[in-house]
Amino acid sequence: MQSSTSSAPTSATQTKERLYAQLAASLGRTARAISQTADLCEQLQVDLHAMRVFAGLDAAKFMTVAASLNPESEEEEYEQQQQQREGEEENVSEDRKRAQPQKSTSTSKDKQ
Repeated sequence: MQSSTSSAPTSATQTKERLYAQLAASLGRTARAISQTADLCEQLQVDLHAMRVFAGLDAAKFMTVAASLNPESEEEEYEQQQQQREGEEENVSEDRKRAQPQKSTSTSKDKQ
């Protein structure tokens, strides 16, 4: 009797084999999904690089066209910036000159 029961698969054995088969199928699907995700990530890197190149070229074209259409405004803007810088430098030097006598005056008062 024991030999007949050991050769016939039991319900638990069949269930276990069925679950292992489901697990194997699930792992296969997961492996394919991971592979597809890796491929998509590589394609995304290629696309992002292409977008960076395109954006750089497009920006360069835009700046070239803008410079050729508005050359006078750029020169005027540059001159205005230079004048502002010169004015700021004069203000800073005047502030320094004002600050120096105050320091010497305050130190002479402190000594008295």
